[in-house]
Amino acid sequence: MASLLACATWAGAANAEEPRRVTEPDVLREPAEVVAVVDAFDGQDVFDAHLTLGLEQSWKWSTITRETHVSEAEFSSGAFTASNLNVAQYTEATTRLQTRADIGLYKDVAVFVRMPVILSNDRKLEGVEGSEDSQSVALQGFPGESLFRLPFDSPTRSGIEYLAAGLEFNLMNQWRDPSKPTWKWAFEGRFSVSEPMHACNDSLPVSSDGSEQIKCANPGDLNRNGVSGESGLEADGFSGGRDPGVSRGTSGLAFQTYMSKRIKYIEPYAGIGGLFEFQNSDSDFGLTNVEGALVNHPPFQGTLTLGLAVMPWEALEKFQKVELDFRFAGTYRSEGRDYSELFDALGSSGATSMREPRFESYEANTGPNAIDVPSVVDEQSAKIYMTGITDVQAYGIYRLSAQATWLTGEYFKVNGGLGYSYVQGHLITYDQPCNPDIKGDLGRAGPCRNVSGRTFSATGIPNANYREVINTPGRRFRVNASSEFDLWLNATVMF
Repeated sequence: MASLLACATWAGAANAEEPRRVTEPDVLREPAEVVAVVDAFDGQDVFDAHLTLGLEQSWKWSTITRETHVSEAEFSSGAFTASNLNVAQYTEATTRLQTRADIGLYKDVAVFVRMPVILSNDRKLEGVEGSEDSQSVALQGFPGESLFRLPFDSPTRSGIEYLAAGLEFNLMNQWRDPSKPTWKWAFEGRFSVSEPMHACNDSLPVSSDGSEQIKCANPGDLNRNGVSGESGLEADGFSGGRDPGVSRGTSGLAFQTYMSKRIKYIEPYAGIGGLFEFQNSDSDFGLTNVEGALVNHPPFQGTLTLGLAVMPWEALEKFQKVELDFRFAGTYRSEGRDYSELFDALGSSGATSMREPRFESYEANTGPNAIDVPSVVDEQSAKIYMTGITDVQAYGIYRLSAQATWLTGEYFKVNGGLGYSYVQGHLITYDQPCNPDIKGDLGRAGPCRNVSGRTFSATGIPNANYREVINTPGRRFRVNASSEFDLWLNATVMF
């Protein structure tokens, strides 16, 4: 047993084939890339800064289906709701520029700033097995109306996705104390600095009055033509169009922690991370933040990561090495209000069932029929319009990736890789008609009540985000399992 412990201790301290000599370069004392932290005031190295520029390309595709109560055997089974009515084939392609700067503050402590820039984001919906028929069951709203038309093109979006700034540090570092693993923590804040996304239709459809719609109408523009003074638009302050936008319109707080242990040529590691987003009032999230909503915030997500870094070659005296990184990540994304695959199509819909507003609250009926209808719409309350942001069901994301890093010398390194993600199927129009957590009084209950003869009891308050044509079981939209493939290449200059 003693000999085994001695061998394990020697292996943990080894860097490649033999223990590190005092004369060997300090830069290669750092562990695998996933837990490396730029530092300063470390021996003769009093300052470190890394500048990174990268390019990433991703592709996503999935099939959108819809629930149905149609009694034909191919659609439904008995009284159960089926989700097998094909709606559209969804594809998305994104080209992203990654920029990052790391500055060391002290030993194993650094600050960083990064700014992903979306060069182009293109989304498209195409018909599946005849769903492009505008009057088909798959696209039907109210009888005789179509929610949107296929093929549907979103505008190309570009701009700064968000600005992030953070702190990272190693609580423990194997290269300072070989008896301990390396344990890294990172925290970052994310800030929306560009125009939030707005629902748009790049196909320029025709509105209900026969005029041409504008690409990006305001939610309260009932005719989607940018003309004020119609249907109360002047009173609501809606006129003209707006930009498609590119950011999520949220502020976020993210954290990650990884622990690793180098054993000769390999360094296994594990980590967890989380992202908490909070909607900004100047985004369309604010227009759907109503009291009756069961969920009125973006999704939260947590990630578990398992990986293995392999160092097949190192030339310590030349500041050179090759590192291979193989990783699995599982992410849980909670229920929340989000930009779904149908964000643009539903948010820019010209269908009456989608564009007419809902009043935020109800009030006690003081009219002569109060005994039969105790609660009526409060027409002085806020009008809630359809923005395209919907309540999305919780789902999981499973990702495999591989990356190679080449440290070419003391001042430069490059890395590139590829990844594949499998996204679980989930409902994307998941709103509920009532919020039972807020019982309220009978006057505010509206349709959220039980009736026994002429006796009423409140069961909650109405959710003004609820739209019968897309949220009622049997009418809801669903994204089947999605696939995403991405490639990236980064270059880093080290000072």
